[in-house]
Amino acid sequence: MGTFISRYGARPAHLALLLVSFAVAAYAASFLLGDPALLTVLVWFVGAAVVHDLVLFPLYAAADGFLTATVARLPRPRVPVINHIRIPALGAGLTLLMFLPGIIRQGGVTHMAATGLDQQPYLGRWLWLVVVLFAVSAVVYGVRLLLARRSTGDLPAGAGAT
Repeated sequence: MGTFISRYGARPAHLALLLVSFAVAAYAASFLLGDPALLTVLVWFVGAAVVHDLVLFPLYAAADGFLTATVARLPRPRVPVINHIRIPALGAGLTLLMFLPGIIRQGGVTHMAATGLDQQPYLGRWLWLVVVLFAVSAVVYGVRLLLARRSTGDLPAGAGAT
């Protein structure tokens, strides 16, 4: 086992899961064989990989570096705040990427024909989702701060008494 881990770099379960994921991807890709949309799918897949690696990754890595440096300059809190900003920001970014065509109203005629619905509410609903993500994160952070203060006994006199 030690030889395998030193040569491969991880446990055998990692390799098994990787092979299973490749098998599932190959099975899904097999449905496109002979389909005229195969070339379009491949172009989109390669384009997405290139755009992610050359544009998006440097952008969100720089944003995370800026966030980390900014938080590091603040007084150190009992409960780290960084992930209470990162997680809702990640959710906001991923949902923006998923729903960007609807948010910017691209393909409105096709969307209307396929669903019978207008794309008008996409932007507002996405903005509300972002607000809710950050609000829930703020509430969780507040609860964690309260619990940390309660466990160290830093509550003001009479605040915790019932």
